[in-house]
Amino acid sequence: MKYKSLALLGSTGSIGKTTLEILKKTNKFKLMLIVANSNYKKILSQLKIYKPKIVIINNTKVYLKIKKDKKFKKIIILDNFVNLEKYVKKIDITVSAIPGIAGLEPTLKLVKLSKKILLANKESIVCGWELIKKNATKYKTELTPIDSEHFSIFQLTKQHTNDEIDKIYITASGGPFLNLNKNKFKYIKPKDAIKHPKWKMGKKISVDSATLMNKVIELTEALKLFPFKLKKYEIIIHPQSLVHAIVKFKNGTTNFLYHQPDMKIPIANALFDGDFDYKKIFKIKKQENFSNEKLEFYSADKIKFTTLKLISRINSYESSPIIINAANEIFVDQFLKNNIHFNDISAYLNLVLKDKNYIKTSKMSSVTLKNIYKIDAWGRNLAFQIIAKKKN
Repeated sequence: MKYKSLALLGSTGSIGKTTLEILKKTNKFKLMLIVANSNYKKILSQLKIYKPKIVIINNTKVYLKIKKDKKFKKIIILDNFVNLEKYVKKIDITVSAIPGIAGLEPTLKLVKLSKKILLANKESIVCGWELIKKNATKYKTELTPIDSEHFSIFQLTKQHTNDEIDKIYITASGGPFLNLNKNKFKYIKPKDAIKHPKWKMGKKISVDSATLMNKVIELTEALKLFPFKLKKYEIIIHPQSLVHAIVKFKNGTTNFLYHQPDMKIPIANALFDGDFDYKKIFKIKKQENFSNEKLEFYSADKIKFTTLKLISRINSYESSPIIINAANEIFVDQFLKNNIHFNDISAYLNLVLKDKNYIKTSKMSSVTLKNIYKIDAWGRNLAFQIIAKKKN
């Protein structure tokens, strides 16, 4: 049987594990490559079950441990991408799901070697879209977003022009604190912030969902991916997480894309090009009954979720998204380590915008990987300076 070769960047994360669940249900794909970091037990399990041809492990300690394991002598075990072309010529599909800006360089590498890239890494797009797009054009690689919101916008707008569209709504569940009084935000602990009411996600993205910073990044990502202007976009609250994007057309009609809050749906649709029977592949947890379904939509509260006020500022200059993304990664990490408070994340991001060198750095060119990393490092250093200053 003819199958498609597949590479998975970020195999131990939520998107990676979901993709592997899909592969269990079909024989139409052959896992060529997985890329992982430090989750030794999970990597070990994936190698035993899926037997990829190649594994790249970024964590030196884990790499050496698995390299010595005689059970995997038939698997090519690498600790970097340098000689990847020696082992693989062309891959049919790559799923790019390494979180954070760490996913940018591997994505750029696989763009050269893949016929199609499924993009699930917001930060790579926000920080390095011009590079990704340039390389995709050069190597004739198809790019498809698989985050539920961008997958939905892609499906709803691909036959339409900017002039036909009046408004694009990106929906937000509101996270775990949608109905919590703003006065109680100062008492929020990391263990509370990572409990998303609808989605199973990693800790970082769960905190971003709790602050609604994920929607700020998603809107910025949409501006990169699609040819529509900022004024057309709006974030609205939809607690049920069943509608992932809404497009209002100038002809008076409005379309939306509805599916259960399960990432298997956009990922599988992208993998199979929409040609598969969902019920035959996956166990349906909840039978859809539209007559009984409650769908709520209302405006996002910018006073309660102050990160939403960053939207225009983060998109003011070429490299603003790189700085804000970098600082946010640091602030979220420090919150998860109990070094700063939940409210500090948004407050400190505003201090980044007020730094005397912010505009100058935001205007720096981001058309090279070297510059992107330089700008990213500046944002991270500034974030640590802000934290240190507030502690003193």
